[in-house]
Amino acid sequence: MTIVPLDHVGKAAAAIKKVAHAALVQVTPAAVLLLGLCLTGCASAPANRSAMPEVTEVTDWGGVATLAPAAPQRITRITLHHQGETSVPSADVVAYLRRLQQWSRLSKRWIDIPYHYVIAPDGRIYAARPVSIAGDTNTEYQPQGHALVMLMGNFEETQPSEAQLQSAVVLVAGLASRYGLGTDAIASHKDFSAQTLCPGKNFYRHLENGWFRSAVAQRLSAP
Repeated sequence: MTIVPLDHVGKAAAAIKKVAHAALVQVTPAAVLLLGLCLTGCASAPANRSAMPEVTEVTDWGGVATLAPAAPQRITRITLHHQGETSVPSADVVAYLRRLQQWSRLSKRWIDIPYHYVIAPDGRIYAARPVSIAGDTNTEYQPQGHALVMLMGNFEETQPSEAQLQSAVVLVAGLASRYGLGTDAIASHKDFSAQTLCPGKNFYRHLENGWFRSAVAQRLSAP
């Protein structure tokens, strides 16, 4: 399959929609992602398809950065989460992240936000705690060695946006490349814990049917 360059998104997206309309079919999130397109505000994909995407750093969203430890954790897994509550509008994501960091530190007494990356409904990716520090959880699993990626939203009730799915594929591919991991290292919170429905049925189905890992693998294998 030919991957459409992201600098041709506008023309390619319009062409796809025109063909889909003529054929009376729907352009699904999966079809969009397999063509390497991003139709909304998701993070731009790097030229090197296995490289990390653009990430808004902690100091840029007004958070207080946590110092990385002298002995960082060794990443062996990439684990997907959802917010578990109704997501806030994109305009309020920064305020949400600031509240989440304060709650994590003051109420939970964690070192920082429990996740390493947060993906907003518009697809923008935000850094949270340093990936060199193991995450935290309210359930029984041990997240040591896991890079934790959280998509905002409650996917038991709603669907992840096309932009979130696109950004999640790009981010996870970048992490897999950085840490030398295969797609077998990609899983979700509920795969390690019997105490949660996270990341919600509407996101988990993309893992369960193999689509998400396939999209990551395709990205990793692309030139």
